[in-house]
Amino acid sequence: MKKILFVCLLMLTITVKAQENTEFKNVTIEFIKLTGAGAAFESAIGQIGAGVSEANKEAYTNEANKTLEPLYVKMADIYMAEFTIDEIKELVAFYKTELGKKLSEKQLGLTQKAMMFGQSWGMEVQGIAQKYN
Repeated sequence: MKKILFVCLLMLTITVKAQENTEFKNVTIEFIKLTGAGAAFESAIGQIGAGVSEANKEAYTNEANKTLEPLYVKMADIYMAEFTIDEIKELVAFYKTELGKKLSEKQLGLTQKAMMFGQSWGMEVQGIAQKYN
């Protein structure tokens, strides 16, 4: 009888933990999408598929879009290792504000500009390093 009770308690614990993990994963995926990553990935799919013929464009887009959910799951795991569910919920709440929406809309462009500055800076520092070789 004790073994049956123990097994039932263990199964209940596992079920509750799995439900918590599912909620955490879902909230984290929502956060990732709210940051503008979803729009960036959709844009990338369009750019990568620019050379696909019109006759195959719909099939390409459908298949490419199916790769997004597994990508979001992998990305969620990264965020879940660094943030708690409560922190992710706070981030979701922020990205639903007007300021958060504005950041989401501007983030990709800002990142691209920052990368250009970073590349330019890296070349400058490389030149300095070569001077001292």
